[in-house]
Parts: sequence; structure tokens; C-alpha cells
Amino acid sequence: MTPTAGPERAAELIAAARAYVDALVSHDPSGVALHPDCTRTEMGMKTGRNGAHLARSLARGPQYRLIHRISDFTAEVDGHMVSTRYWVHVRPKTLGLAAHVTESFVVDEDNKIRAIVARFGVPRRKT
Repeated sequence: MTPTAGPERAAELIAAARAYVDALVSHDPSGVALHPDCTRTEMGMKTGRNGAHLARSLARGPQYRLIHRISDFTAEVDGHMVSTRYWVHVRPKTLGLAAHVTESFVVDEDNKIRAIVARFGVPRRKT
């Protein structure tokens, strides 16, 4: 956490990022504050072109329908950047597969997500 981001501000930034992560499971983007110009880059490739596109993907994207749970969520704040780490658990549940995700969020002064950068590992067995 930088000196400019006190505990209350850090909590607001983390809440913005956490709302996005929670929507990966719920498929309900209504609680996610995406800036209209928000972009998402995944493994170096642009996968979200704007806030509306990202919201539609969260709601209906088949790539997110496989996700049934998030675990071990952690977040750190540095200025306007929230760096998160968590495990995303995918269907079918009986296989117990999960992938480790590192995702960074740039959150503006209005608590809107402006950019998301994601990297993830290969799914492996994790209970």
C-alpha cells in the first residue's frame, strides 16, 4: 500500500476488484463498477474491449460458465493498482480442477475498474 492509499481507500480498491472476481462465479456483473473504456488483457491478448463487452462476457460468456468457485483470494494495493491472487475452480466439480490466477486491476478515483491484466496457470487437481 502506498502512502497515498490509506486503509479506507485500499479497502475500496480491493472491493472493486473483488466484485469482479465474485462475478466470475455468480455471472452477475451488476455489482461490478467497470469504466466504459475498461479493457482486459489475458495472457498478453486483449480479451475485453470495453466495459459493456466485459459485463456481457461476465453475464453470458461460455468461458466463465466453467467456473464454480474461487478460493484463497488475496489482494495488495499499490496506488491505483490492485494485485490479486486466487484459485479458480472449474467444472466438472468431480475432477477437482483449479487454476492459479494472478490478476491486476487499475481502479480510478471513482472506484471504476479501468484495466484488467490476467495471467493464469494450467488447471490441476486441488481440493
